[in-house]
Amino acid sequence: VQLQASGGGLVQAGGSLRLSCAASGIILSNSKMGWFRQSPGKQRELVAGDPVGGSTMYADSVKGRFTISEDNSKNTVYLQMNSLEPEDTGVYYCAAARTSLMNYVYWGQGTQVTVSS
Repeated sequence: VQLQASGGGLVQAGGSLRLSCAASGIILSNSKMGWFRQSPGKQRELVAGDPVGGSTMYADSVKGRFTISEDNSKNTVYLQMNSLEPEDTGVYYCAAARTSLMNYVYWGQGTQVTVSS
């Protein structure tokens, strides 16, 4: 399984980015997908996706601003990020698991998002 994340960059506060995660070796429509964020000095957190055994969730800090979606024809998952804030700065990782009851075991390489104030 390979997950290739892309789309990060430098953006001003209030701007938007769309992250992409192209998958191979796993069918996303049959799997659990999530986007995690590792911010400086903080633990990696699930910002959008499916927790173990649960339905799609968003971290409180991104609700109403981030949207996770899939294009099954491209086997790609996206994270649309709007109204970006400096606190959104970090490395974003896509992750996958083969079933909703499994922990995330497949990880992309991460893409850096930097939001300037």
